[in-house]
Amino acid sequence: MVPASGGSEGSDVIGSTSDWVDRGDGRRHAVVDVFSTDPFRGNPVAVVLDGDGLEDEDMAAISRWTNLSETTFLLPPTTAEADYRVRIFTPSTELPFAGHPTLGSCRAWLAGGGSPRHEGRIVQECGVGLVEVAVQGEEALAFRAPAPVRTGPLEPALLAEVVAALGVAPSAVLASAHVDNGPGWVAVLLGTADEVLAIEVTDSPHAIGVVGFHPHGAGAAYEVRAFFPESGLSIEDPVTGSLNASVAQWLLAEGRVTAPYRATQGGRVGRTGVIEVAQDRAGDVWVGGAATVRVIGWLAAGR
Repeated sequence: MVPASGGSEGSDVIGSTSDWVDRGDGRRHAVVDVFSTDPFRGNPVAVVLDGDGLEDEDMAAISRWTNLSETTFLLPPTTAEADYRVRIFTPSTELPFAGHPTLGSCRAWLAGGGSPRHEGRIVQECGVGLVEVAVQGEEALAFRAPAPVRTGPLEPALLAEVVAALGVAPSAVLASAHVDNGPGWVAVLLGTADEVLAIEVTDSPHAIGVVGFHPHGAGAAYEVRAFFPESGLSIEDPVTGSLNASVAQWLLAEGRVTAPYRATQGGRVGRTGVIEVAQDRAGDVWVGGAATVRVIGWLAAGR
């Protein structure tokens, strides 16, 4: 699953360049479904392709209005190494990096006529620096996981808070770690996928990932759930690229999994997320999955 070359979609695919009729008074907009080949069963991200000229407060307002977990804005890069720059907003804050917005933004950029400097390889500029994205055929993309900004086991007091929020017994936690690659994730490992799916979370100020192994032969290595704080509530994210990236780095480093493998996420919220994890010869982790444009349109001109 590690980087395969390929081009962007042709004009017969929703979201190709020809589908945007030039209105001249707005900004191109797309909604991309990420990490599922089943329509409307992945994680959507809103992408504003023509973000140049928007002020910070405009981006924040649009992100609150779309009310998706993330909205991104594509801008000209500030370095010759990048193909484009992206800013990533939740309804309440800006993130330096996020996984499904990376794949969704790349898909929208390609569909909107973006031409990478290198065939099948796109370089995104974002808050954590440069992130490489590989095209893997008609539907799939994969990003090279950025280096984590914080690792190591959770401190006892923090672990106690996380365990309490998840409603699990401390003895059920096999391991824990900071797995922060920008959004601030902490993670705990439980014994089984069923334990993960059974969790009823209570509100927490922490961005929490939970992982549990599927039985051998299930077709996926483990199940993931992700909870992030928004306006004082813990919201479940359907399918989470950044968390899957840092969890993969953690579990691979500890020898708990071997790549390539598949993870699943979203079953508790009606999604069918599938995340493909691979590791290249240099040891870098790649996180990939389907990314399909489902909606295209125009944002009306601002004030």
